[in-house]
Amino acid sequence: MTSAWKIRPIQPRDDAAVASIIRTVMPEFGATGDGFAINDPEVDWMQRAYSLPRSAYFVVDLGGKVVGGGGVAPLLGGEEDTCELRKMYFLRTIRGQGVGSAMLLRCLEAARAFGFRQCYLETLSGMNDAIRLYERHGFKRIGAPRGRTGHGGCNTFYLLEL
Repeated sequence: MTSAWKIRPIQPRDDAAVASIIRTVMPEFGATGDGFAINDPEVDWMQRAYSLPRSAYFVVDLGGKVVGGGGVAPLLGGEEDTCELRKMYFLRTIRGQGVGSAMLLRCLEAARAFGFRQCYLETLSGMNDAIRLYERHGFKRIGAPRGRTGHGGCNTFYLLEL
């Protein structure tokens, strides 16, 4: 099935939809409680959070409805040249249509434009489709977390040389 989805920068009117997506998808993978992005205060004001320097968040728009998103921002507590792929989640209805790959490429394009030389991400070992996506795009698993993301619940870490 081909959908008429498009990727665009987040707008203030998208905040509630993005928060709802994050709070819907993360529990599907057991990512609830302390140590997960679901509890980040920025989940309720994503557009403002990603309007900071060297940060960008994009949404997947399907017929005027936001069905997913993903972004990049400097890795807190990390090297100046390292960004973090952040809060990339999609509703079940849009998965399997190439959206994840397109979003990942858009985020990496933004990261390169911001001058980052590495992209870091954290995920959960049970997010197998996401892990396959990251590995297909060249991310290499690393043994320990980097920076201070505040996501102590994550147990799988990746890095990509940009």
